[in-house]
Amino acid sequence: MGIKQGMQAFAIKQALSYVDKDPEANLPKLLALADKFPGAKYFPGPLEFAHKILADKNNNWYRFAMSFWSDIDDGVRKKIFENFIINSNLLGWPLMEETRKKYGCSVPWAILMDLTSACNLHCVGCWAADYGKNMSMEYETLDSIINQANAMGTYMFLYTGGEPLVRKADIIKLCEAHQDCVFLSFTNGTLIDEAFADEMLRVKNFIPAISVEGFEEATDARRGKGTYQAVVRATEILKRKKLLFGTSCCYTSANAEVIGSEEYFDQMVKWGSKFCWLFTYMPVGAGAKPDLLATAEQREFMYHQVRKFRQTKPIFALDFWNDGEYVNGCIAGGRRYLHINANGDIEPCAFIHYSDSNIHEKTLLEAYCSPLFMEYHNNQPFNKNMLRPCPALDNPARLSQMVNASGAHSTDLASPEKAEEFCGKCVEAAKNWKPAADKLWSESHKV
Repeated sequence: MGIKQGMQAFAIKQALSYVDKDPEANLPKLLALADKFPGAKYFPGPLEFAHKILADKNNNWYRFAMSFWSDIDDGVRKKIFENFIINSNLLGWPLMEETRKKYGCSVPWAILMDLTSACNLHCVGCWAADYGKNMSMEYETLDSIINQANAMGTYMFLYTGGEPLVRKADIIKLCEAHQDCVFLSFTNGTLIDEAFADEMLRVKNFIPAISVEGFEEATDARRGKGTYQAVVRATEILKRKKLLFGTSCCYTSANAEVIGSEEYFDQMVKWGSKFCWLFTYMPVGAGAKPDLLATAEQREFMYHQVRKFRQTKPIFALDFWNDGEYVNGCIAGGRRYLHINANGDIEPCAFIHYSDSNIHEKTLLEAYCSPLFMEYHNNQPFNKNMLRPCPALDNPARLSQMVNASGAHSTDLASPEKAEEFCGKCVEAAKNWKPAADKLWSESHKV
């Protein structure tokens, strides 16, 4: 960090403290300061949107923003804001751009890491439980990944698995060692207790995203009896301690109508969830159940529901497939994120289990420049219609072409499958989604 950037970062930190005295009056002043930051030029759209939010106190987004001062612990809010706004974006993005230009490759804004393949549940349709319980990355490896990523501007890290909270001690240790980073974990929520919540309050830079499939019947049907009530207990603890958390929902042919319902969104808000990551089911692995793939009608239903609730519910919802229009298509392959599994294999996406690099053998930068990641870099976006962003689910032939051209191998240790086999399970869904997606794209872009 240069002297000028350091001074600007200090100024924003001071401004964040100043905002606490009167958020409504002082947030616009903080935003004006952020506008002058060197990294601000990379975010004209989000900054413009933020100005619009603060100019209209009657809109849903304004009420949502203000809730961070009423619902979230002061120390947690300050730490997350500092690390997310300053480090991960205003400081980090220029570093990412510098590396992208120097090496001609992609550099991710966020890295997903599997701490372990172990899990205390065995959810229907999930590949993780089939990978065994013995794979994990050592603390030293995880620490090295974070340090390498920081040097290239990445300060956002997400834990996947397995169940990441099986390794609570290492999670907290990493939060302590990297106080300038944001750590988010996808978790089934059943291992969140009072003691761990207190540790979260202490380190301040850890955010759980609790996976839940709807209400009790649907959640327990997929995750096991008693899971829903365990999730409810976890949300009660987190909300009471004023900790920031969200939910993670996978919509399938069996639950899409519930996940996209107003009743369910209201329940997430009641729990205290500030965000909801929405995923659609992917038929990964030998035990996959293609009949769980959401239908085209269900996916279109989610498209409309999420956009409606963004205007009316105080929760930030993001649908990683249907929101491709906001990020110019697929964000995987290091373009905005990548995934490292518990064996150290560096994969383009948490749902794309193919790799030509392993963190035990290559540096992150070497992986970014590897044949598979350069195939992603050179071929994105995979479709001119950004509502068909995925090279597997929406454009099945594209993933097979990239895997074969790069010589990448399957990382599924339980039952390796060729890319053609995996993509073959998506062909019918892609065919059915195309006319609906083309219609939505045409209507929204007047083409």
